[in-house]
Amino acid sequence: MKEYKLVPSMSRAGNCHDNAVVESFFATIKKRIIKRKIYSTREDAKAEIFNFIEMFYNPKKRHSHTGGVSPAKFEEAYYSELKTV
Repeated sequence: MKEYKLVPSMSRAGNCHDNAVVESFFATIKKRIIKRKIYSTREDAKAEIFNFIEMFYNPKKRHSHTGGVSPAKFEEAYYSELKTV
């Protein structure tokens, strides 16, 4: 991180839940699409990951932290609510 002048994002000591959502996301990607695969090119890997996120994860996969709806539906409802306020 120092090499790229990045600052790590850390919560207070002992708070293990701060990255739970993203940890779950990466676990899902690892289990469902990239486990034991060797891609011919970086572009092949990027394309498969992009397709997984845009064609399944965001529009279809339900999440407990969004009330059992997909991220796309949650975002749609959020912006719809903003318009009515």
